[in-house]
Amino acid sequence: MRPLLPVLLVVFTLPVIALTASAQLPEVFLVDAQHLARVKQSVQAKDKGVEQPLLNLLQEADKLLEMKPVSVMDKGLTPVSGNKHDYMSQAPYFWYDSSKPNGLPYLRRDGERNPEIYKITDRSNLGKLENAAHLLSLAWYFTGKEQYADKAASLLRCWFLDGTTRMNPHLNYGQAIPGINDGRGIGIIETIALTNIADAAGLLKGSKAWPLQDHQALQQWYKEYLQWMLTSKNGKEEHAAKNNHGTWYYVQVVDFALFCGDKAKAHELAEESKKRMDSQLTAEGQMPLELERTAALGYSTFNLRAWFTLAGLASQAGTDLWNYTTSKGAGLRTALDWLTPYAFGEKAWTWQQINRYNKEDMLPVVAQAGTIWKAPAYTARAEQLVKTVKDPAAVLLYGR
Repeated sequence: MRPLLPVLLVVFTLPVIALTASAQLPEVFLVDAQHLARVKQSVQAKDKGVEQPLLNLLQEADKLLEMKPVSVMDKGLTPVSGNKHDYMSQAPYFWYDSSKPNGLPYLRRDGERNPEIYKITDRSNLGKLENAAHLLSLAWYFTGKEQYADKAASLLRCWFLDGTTRMNPHLNYGQAIPGINDGRGIGIIETIALTNIADAAGLLKGSKAWPLQDHQALQQWYKEYLQWMLTSKNGKEEHAAKNNHGTWYYVQVVDFALFCGDKAKAHELAEESKKRMDSQLTAEGQMPLELERTAALGYSTFNLRAWFTLAGLASQAGTDLWNYTTSKGAGLRTALDWLTPYAFGEKAWTWQQINRYNKEDMLPVVAQAGTIWKAPAYTARAEQLVKTVKDPAAVLLYGR
């Protein structure tokens, strides 16, 4: 299973254990390094509160030890560049037009995912890599067992570093629409997975399997991808996107800049993102561009999660988005308070939602809100949600 989309994680029920002076903090950006170190100390102290969640995590990690490495070279199709090292994918909401002799150009059906997209394996493989790197790196960090680091490192080297299997650091051919284009800026939303993978690499630092030269080589790959995002046609298109695509773009570029050690660029981009918040939120906290979608509740949640993730990253770059208010007087807490009763079924949703809504997607948001704003009501909602979450890493990080 894929991990919950990341946001700065804070546990609200684990026992508070003071960090020893010698405790080594992991190099992560999506999660609170001090929190992770406290969980590790709880594991080492054999605290009953983490025993079962850890066992569940390790059971999932053990399954991944036999995972075949995935690569962009696995796909049966080749991009128009002629180079299979180039990532490619097909737009999910575009379908064959039966009124045309050859079905082209494809037509948009928002919210209806075309199963054709799975014929190109790059997107699903990147998701598999994200999930495996996430679980294996946590398993290594909490236990120190090198088999988990060995496997995670081998997967990372296959996708990013090995010259015969690596992905080229660009997304020129992401989310192509048959009959219209070979790739779009919108495709960049698929590399949200890279943020979680960067944290996994940070967790692996210090293991025998992930030496400094490999970590630096991965940072160089991210540096080149970040440069492409900031300067390419597709990157500039996504940079200008007004809806959740624009928000997730900022999540990625701020995260990648931090991962590459460029805090000044991360700060610049985080400050710039304030204008995007101004344009997205109404005074009541609604997100009109997400409410236009056929899965409006899902996309409103998705965009809010992007903002919470970005706020956690921005704080590490010296920018406070948590308490920023727009020209209309709205902020992240305004948006959260507007959306929460709908997400939890306390108010009837009057916009479209053509597919199933998963309220567990709100877990990272309400958990973080409870900590940032010292608001027990949000924490109580997080405690309610964590009881139903199936992701073993999320249960360990959020639960008792």
